[in-house]
Amino acid sequence: MTLPRDEDSALRHWSARLIQALQILDLEVDHERIVAVAEESRKAVGPHADAISAFIVGFAAGTASTNGRKSTQEAVHAASDKVLELCEHGEAGGPDEKGWTKRAQ
Repeated sequence: MTLPRDEDSALRHWSARLIQALQILDLEVDHERIVAVAEESRKAVGPHADAISAFIVGFAAGTASTNGRKSTQEAVHAASDKVLELCEHGEAGGPDEKGWTKRAQ
């Protein structure tokens, strides 16, 4: 997915403002990846799943990178891959289904 230039520019500006305001050092945001997670979550589950999914990806990535298990970029990709995989099934399937053991970050 490729974001329109105006939207990409606005997201980059907004991200820079948030990163500066929250004093997060050296954070690179993969806007297209996060937007894809949000859009797929919204389609698969409902209108507010986008925000919740994006938050959980960020939290999971922060936890994984803080514990030194993965770089921030790797952690974001691993978490977003998991969300996109879950979106294929909507509200069905998931960690409680067979085959989901030991698949977390």
